[in-house]
Amino acid sequence: MRTRPLKVALLGCGVVGSEVARIMTTHADDLAARIGAPVELAGVAVRRPDKVRGGIDPSLITTDATALVKRGDIDVVVEVIGGIEPARALITTAFEHGASVVSANKALLAQDGATLYASAQQHGQDLYYEAAVAGAIPLIRPLRESLAGDKINRVMGIVNGTTNFILDKMDSTGAGYQEALDEATALGYAEADPTADVEGFDAAAKAAILAGIAFHTRVRLDDVYREGMTEVTAADFASAKQMGCTIKLLAICERAADGGSVTARVHPAMIPLSHPLASVREAYNAVFVEAEAAGRLMFYGPGAGGSPTASAVLGDVVAVCRNRLNEATGPGESAYTQLPVSSMGEVVTRYHISLDVADKPGVLAQVATVFAEHGVSIDTVRQQGKDGEASLVVVTHRAPDAALSGTVEALRKLDTVRGVASIMRVEGE
Repeated sequence: MRTRPLKVALLGCGVVGSEVARIMTTHADDLAARIGAPVELAGVAVRRPDKVRGGIDPSLITTDATALVKRGDIDVVVEVIGGIEPARALITTAFEHGASVVSANKALLAQDGATLYASAQQHGQDLYYEAAVAGAIPLIRPLRESLAGDKINRVMGIVNGTTNFILDKMDSTGAGYQEALDEATALGYAEADPTADVEGFDAAAKAAILAGIAFHTRVRLDDVYREGMTEVTAADFASAKQMGCTIKLLAICERAADGGSVTARVHPAMIPLSHPLASVREAYNAVFVEAEAAGRLMFYGPGAGGSPTASAVLGDVVAVCRNRLNEATGPGESAYTQLPVSSMGEVVTRYHISLDVADKPGVLAQVATVFAEHGVSIDTVRQQGKDGEASLVVVTHRAPDAALSGTVEALRKLDTVRGVASIMRVEGE
């Protein structure tokens, strides 16, 4: 074993960063044995240097992150500060000064991963980011390496624990959205401002990363269709149960049937109770991968939290350190296919549409005519009504999303349709 330690600089020492530092200290001997050399925490960049950080030598603390990554003796920079800047500048500076980078920064990777990859390649360094998607679940490395010889056609999953906790509580207890959100906040699953989670921004960033890796093409955050879950109601869950379904906020990345394009989207969807994702409870994550040779694979586990995320970070640190000892680098960006990213309107899917209609003869015929005029085939219809008012629930066969959206707009114009109570896609067949 080499005696000279590999030096690690830590950018950020919050929930995840502090756990990374703790594990590096408490498991130092094991990490050294696995790597083939000791690893040493050489510096920790923070914004608030006066905060007490147990187990970390105060002499390692600095507020000058740029000076830390420029030192030249740093082997690996671990970036867990998040956001776009100064994270992007610090990562590229680390590459320029001979350090590889391990990051958990999903937002930056989704928005400008190409810049990071190019800088890493230019300077002969590694960029690893297992912790950026699905916490402790091994997912990025299997997609980048284990399935590199296969063709992936679809990646669909629950990649945000906060939203899954909320939807699970709505399903299992009958709670409304706000009540379930309040419980998630009280238990620490939801932030004081849950917008990034419940409006799908967090999941969209992860979808962009997954799509880029799975389909070997560049997919940016702006390419991902995003729809939040704040409008999901207890009535939607009641309708889902009548269909033998539940509701999940899904990130879905697909290759077109002709292989000529890809799509990436995040939105609530009904999925059959028989689908493996339907049984994912509480704040857990799960990702379902469909590959031509390997078939269907599911990755499941805790998707967030200090310890689970730190586990993924340290796994990357071990891999990068091994590469440095062997004077090698791991896989870089694979974007050779350069496939276009199609719009949501071109996605072929199913719809569950609940309408409030007048309870009189001919309403169903009018509604069916609108669907036919837009080329959308109806799978099932359920109608209930009394006292002049009725509800009509229509489940469609698969059709382009644009056709379904056009159908809904036409339905709103019918005199006999009082309103569209809910619209939800149906996935996971």
